[in-house]
Amino acid sequence: MKQSPIYLDYNATTPIDPLVREAMLPYLSEHFGNPSSDYIFGRRAREAVEHARKQVAALIGARPEEVVFTSGGSESDNQAIVGTALANAGKGKHIIATRIEHPAVTNTCRYLEKTLGFSVSYLPVDRYGMVDPQDVRQAITRETILITVMHANNEVGTIEPVEEIGVMAKEWGILFHTDAAQSCGKIDVNVDRLHVDLLTIAGHKLYAPKGIGALFIRSGDSVDSLIHGAGQEKGRRAGTENVPYIVGLGAACELAGRALPEYGAVKALRDRLHAAIVDGLGEDMVRLNGHPENRLPNTLNISIRGLVGGDLLGAIPEMAASTGAACHAGSPEPSGVLLEMGLGRELALGALRLTLGRWTTEEEIDAAGGLIVERARQMVGWRGGNTNALS
Repeated sequence: MKQSPIYLDYNATTPIDPLVREAMLPYLSEHFGNPSSDYIFGRRAREAVEHARKQVAALIGARPEEVVFTSGGSESDNQAIVGTALANAGKGKHIIATRIEHPAVTNTCRYLEKTLGFSVSYLPVDRYGMVDPQDVRQAITRETILITVMHANNEVGTIEPVEEIGVMAKEWGILFHTDAAQSCGKIDVNVDRLHVDLLTIAGHKLYAPKGIGALFIRSGDSVDSLIHGAGQEKGRRAGTENVPYIVGLGAACELAGRALPEYGAVKALRDRLHAAIVDGLGEDMVRLNGHPENRLPNTLNISIRGLVGGDLLGAIPEMAASTGAACHAGSPEPSGVLLEMGLGRELALGALRLTLGRWTTEEEIDAAGGLIVERARQMVGWRGGNTNALS
């Protein structure tokens, strides 16, 4: 799918796959029934919802009955964290998270601290953005009821040691949540191998529409509902199901499972882009942010010394990219994730997040690399920098 300008912000959102849109259309027209109705219109809608539940479950290795449909990643994170806190407050009121979680996790934890008297341990990360499992172990207390660690960071792509932490959580009998919004559809995600009890999916990160997501809740785990009303989703989330979008999420998850091998080619394009920028600007000018190997295959986060990332992107209208998370867009402050990784303010302000997708082409990558190098050289020249360092 061609994009104009060149689209390199797939971690912010993905376009809807045409096959996903095609799957949704009948449920926006002739199949309009309420899934709770007991006649043919309702049965067709209910069958579509249950089929989508199977498709989502298959992508993450879960059972269909363990999948709850939500309005997106933020709601899934909220239900996982607040729902666990409310259901298990009698056992303890301590939660463990990292300092680089998505705001849907961090601000939910802060809400619990402020309003319900929970305590939260926010763990540091290393220079690659990775938490040390031993820090998690040392933070565990008798009061700990939940550990929440994202699967892959949305800004730098670093993949966290979720499997190791999951084993630890099971040893201690602590529920474990991971926000897998960025990893689902890009790398293999399996809830049993990761040893997670709760897992967040966001539809618009894997070519489904915005406003739809899912939460995996392992059978037998105690998690309260946040939205109360009728008995939809087996009482775990009230409200008439958003059938067209649920169908879209199911189709997107099935397509994502089939497309996982394509991310080998995406990784090659990502590395081609990185090499072009380094070749054009010099190794001293370009710093890779995130783990050099253990990161998402589509994610390239770099800092260009002496430049402000937002200014550089403003000088490249032919390309759509970002300096960090979409939820941070427009802020004059540097990324908190990069600061937690030990970058100084100036270097953090020079960051670019360039994220590729299934439809990114070699021609787009070559054009984007050339534009970044050309405009960065011009800007250094405008600011009186040493252009010899860029040649």
